[in-house]
Amino acid sequence: MTRRKKTYFQQGTGPEPITATVEKRISFSETDAMAIVWHGRYPALFEQACEKLARKAGLSYQSYFEHNLRAPIVQMHVDYFAPLALEEKVRIQAALIWSRAARLNTEYRIWKENGTTAATGYTVQMLTDADTGSFCLSDPPLLRQIKEQWYNGNFS
Repeated sequence: MTRRKKTYFQQGTGPEPITATVEKRISFSETDAMAIVWHGRYPALFEQACEKLARKAGLSYQSYFEHNLRAPIVQMHVDYFAPLALEEKVRIQAALIWSRAARLNTEYRIWKENGTTAATGYTVQMLTDADTGSFCLSDPPLLRQIKEQWYNGNFS
């Protein structure tokens, strides 16, 4: 097996990542017939931490609607290390990584109750105008405001 990276995006070109963590117990609806989490459920697990992260950073779904923006995922990746089982407690972290571009780079990590890494992954979201669907080539005002706060250390 090849060695996998600890991070997916280059860091060190801006402020520290903004992070948020959630804890949950694996439910019946997330597992397959073998009582392990089906591989297609991992993005939904990532999303639970991502929603908390977005609220912390001022990028909630409501904020997007208020600023006439959307943030579709254009790239997603998952690395699986250890299976998650029914009723298992897990910790899920999302980390927003600084980017100079008008995009959101988010890394994820899921830990099993014993501290073992179960999965890691990332998403890339591009900001678009809600009316036209066209990509924002520069930071829209909402993202510019958040990046300014971030750069000033307001999310530590």
